Formats: sequence, structure tokens, C-alpha cells
Amino acid sequence: MGGKDDLEVRREDQDKINKFSRLHQREMLLEEELREKAKEKEDLEEVSNELILLDDEEKVPYKLGDAFIMLPLPEVQDMLSSSTETIGNTISETQQKLTLIREEMEQLKVKLYARFGKSINLET
Repeated sequence: MGGKDDLEVRREDQDKINKFSRLHQREMLLEEELREKAKEKEDLEEVSNELILLDDEEKVPYKLGDAFIMLPLPEVQDMLSSSTETIGNTISETQQKLTLIREEMEQLKVKLYARFGKSINLET
């Protein structure tokens, strides 16, 4: 009767479980953000490649907020390049955050599995 399955969950154990859960939720949100930003970057790169085919003298529509304005092609290419770089930086930052979260989750897993063994499932 007094086997490992009957371990009492202490307050510190519950805190670790709760923290793991919050980190897992944050991980899922960051993964979704990463997918969205990667798609956005891919779309910008595709548009940039299409603009290469145009004449430098042409004006092209560029979306600012809810409106489109006609801008010279070189200006639009610069703006797209800047946007792509910004999104690339955001992707790198998000990947770094994910790495830190996953490392912390792994540390919590080790501690919780050491305490509870097979009585707890932390596989995500």
C-alpha cells in the first residue's frame, strides 16, 4: 500500500508542476508565433523576388496600415528588405526564448520524474 504510487504531493512539487504547465503553454504560443513569422518572412521574400522582374521606373502599390500607396520600386524594395530583416530578428529572438523555455522544462521534468517516477506524465 505504501508504494511510490501513494507519494504525497508537496507544495513545492505542485509549484513545479504548475510552472511546467505554464512553460508548456508559453512554448505552444511561441511555436505558433514562430510559424506565423516564418510564413510572413517567406511571403515577403517571395514578393521581393517578384519585384526584381519589374522596371526600376515603375511605381508599385505598398500597403501601409489599411491603405495602399504608390511608391517607386527601389523604395519598396528597401522597405521590404527592412521588414524581412526585422522579421528575421524576431524569429531569432523567439527561437532563443523557446530554447530557454525547453531547457527549463527539461530541468523540471528531471526533478519531477525523480520524485514521482511513472506516476506523472510530463510528455508534451
